[in-house]
Amino acid sequence: MSPQHPVLPFLWPDEVLRRARIVVALLDVVQLGMAHLKNILIGILFLAALIFLVCWLARSSITPHPTSLGKEKTTTTIRLRFGHNSPVDSALHVAAQKFADEVRQKSLEKVQITVHPFQELGNDDQMLEMARQGKLDIILTPTAKMSVAVPAMQYADLPFYFPSREILYRMLDGEPGRLLLEKLRPIGLEGIAFWENGFKHFTANRPIHNPKDFKGLKIRTMKSRIIMHHFEEMGATPILIDFHATRQALADKVVDGEENPLVAIAGMKFYEVQSHLTLSSHGYLGYVLAISGPVFQNLDNDVRSLLAATGRELIPFERAETQRRETQFLETIRQAGVTIHTLTDAERNAFTKITAHFPRQYESIIGSDIISKTEEFFRSGRAKGEIKREIAVGFDSDLSAVGIQASLGIKQGALLAMEEINLSGGVLGNPLVLLSRDNKAVPSVGEQNFIELASIPEVVAIMGGMFSNISEMQSREAQQLAIPYLVPWAAAAAIVEHDHDQEPNFTFRISANDRLAGPFLAGAAIKQIGKVALILENSSWGRGNYASMSLFLEKSGQPSAHVTWFNRGETHWSPILDAVRKSGAQGIVLVANSMEGAAMIKTMISDSHRGEKLLPIISHWGIIGGDFPSLAGSLPADLDLKILQTFSLIKKNEAHSQYVLDLYNRFFHPVKPGQLLSPVGTAQAYDLIHLLAKAIAKAGTTDRTSIRTALESLENHSGLVKHYTTPFTPERHDALDEADYFLARFNSEGQLIPVDR
Repeated sequence: MSPQHPVLPFLWPDEVLRRARIVVALLDVVQLGMAHLKNILIGILFLAALIFLVCWLARSSITPHPTSLGKEKTTTTIRLRFGHNSPVDSALHVAAQKFADEVRQKSLEKVQITVHPFQELGNDDQMLEMARQGKLDIILTPTAKMSVAVPAMQYADLPFYFPSREILYRMLDGEPGRLLLEKLRPIGLEGIAFWENGFKHFTANRPIHNPKDFKGLKIRTMKSRIIMHHFEEMGATPILIDFHATRQALADKVVDGEENPLVAIAGMKFYEVQSHLTLSSHGYLGYVLAISGPVFQNLDNDVRSLLAATGRELIPFERAETQRRETQFLETIRQAGVTIHTLTDAERNAFTKITAHFPRQYESIIGSDIISKTEEFFRSGRAKGEIKREIAVGFDSDLSAVGIQASLGIKQGALLAMEEINLSGGVLGNPLVLLSRDNKAVPSVGEQNFIELASIPEVVAIMGGMFSNISEMQSREAQQLAIPYLVPWAAAAAIVEHDHDQEPNFTFRISANDRLAGPFLAGAAIKQIGKVALILENSSWGRGNYASMSLFLEKSGQPSAHVTWFNRGETHWSPILDAVRKSGAQGIVLVANSMEGAAMIKTMISDSHRGEKLLPIISHWGIIGGDFPSLAGSLPADLDLKILQTFSLIKKNEAHSQYVLDLYNRFFHPVKPGQLLSPVGTAQAYDLIHLLAKAIAKAGTTDRTSIRTALESLENHSGLVKHYTTPFTPERHDALDEADYFLARFNSEGQLIPVDR
């Protein structure tokens, strides 16, 4: 029998134990004369295990980094500075101090915040810049002051836009607010929450009951384009004056009036130098609680979470504190002898009418995704009877990612047509409305949006957006759900020329068709350039263009010198351009969207500084779907860049075009003919909505199948893009062909000018 081995007085690590057992088992069969050697080996193993155990215990005795605040207190103290512009007796300061106290308590003194009120560390602009640079940790800044760096923050400045305080809260605490806060990251801030100083009201030395009462007055404002525009619309002159200099400016008659929440009017004693207060609640002075981006990134995750959660938890407290104090402020103002007037419903309607176009006019600045989400919420709160009177058209496109400019151009064209139709009495006696959704350039989101829009009883048709892969999927959904699908941009042939088993076809397009556009671009390239290289996006859109272009080039006896495929987000263009040059290509046919197209052109311009030639480019219109001029920067005069188009107001002097431009200037904002965000998207969507309205009228019903049938039999419509003799037939659902295509280039003012039409 093998001798008994002593049991070690500690737990072996599994691997050491396993190996020890193997050694012992082998030793058991060794001759008794090897006993001494066995004891030596066991001793060695014992010593190794003992060393391992000591090391393990030593490591375990080190204080670990806490995985969450409150579980274990560390000796390291994080000290943060918090700056804002409000006095110490304000609700904002009370909430700021409460924020600091709660963070300190929850972190067991680990995070200590010192609050600096009343511009102790500088004015709002200075504190904002300090935070962006990481020199100030936390700020609480008016949204209007944020709007210089983040123009979308003017959302809360939209005058007479939000029906009630509660609705505005739901916007700021919901999806629109989240989208706004995300826009702070690119400027070096981490947005946490929206606090408030309350709704704004008018003060002056005369009664203010309607917009005309502002005519000729000089009004102190903050630096906000929307706020200044608001007073200009009412005939006043806005004057920028720092908040803390406002009272003296009023006393010295430098300005005649101002707008502010009650806390500011009472706190700064404006009531001593103003005789009239109009309770208008016309705008909202929100405050953004934000943390310096560089500081936030250097904090542990548990500290980040604590700061963010505490800031959001205090939203109800801060707002309630603001409202509680407003009653006291109002009484103080009244006792000072100020005449106080609350706008009646009729008076409010007069003010609202003056600024009704502001959301549309500033949609490109605030963000179409934010405005569309707000419109969606407003509609959900309206009476069902009022909604049932409407004839709705759904619209789904990329309102927030890479196709914003094209999408907004499409939306504006649709709204413009609806405004024109509604001014003439609507369709079947009912107004047309547009219900917008943001697919974020994600096909699955586009599919969900399409199904959701189709489920709304008032929706008679759905209009698509920029990306062909999403439109192809939505075209299939249109067949399944039997709802007319209108295509004002996406050009892939399969969107309309599909092989769906189900008939009839529910998709109708006024746009280019790549089966025709590909040969058009390739033909122009052969004629104007010679030997060309094809650079195409690796997508259904790019592949469709490649098929039609390469076939045309082969038949023409001039096959492409080189073909390159790229994925969305491509940034390494130097190797691609080097390969094009080495191929002997004399120019490029480009199928790209704005981000990649701009990156390629910037690389080519950079290469030209090293002596490389600027190759001529003939491009599909995808590159102008986003903000191409900003992305590409200044283009050299010798860059030969031509872009596919179907419409331009430049050199188009027809009375109808001028009428539509005048309507655009009234409905949105004044522009020159070449300044439309997306001329083709606007014009094609405009024409589609007018054709849809005619089809509804012809069908005499809002039944979707009847409208589809009526669209196939329309005749003689004078649109923006062209005169349509028969826009659609049962066999043809594309209203345009190659005869409607032309090329355009950018002039020195950044306007697209036709070059071959």
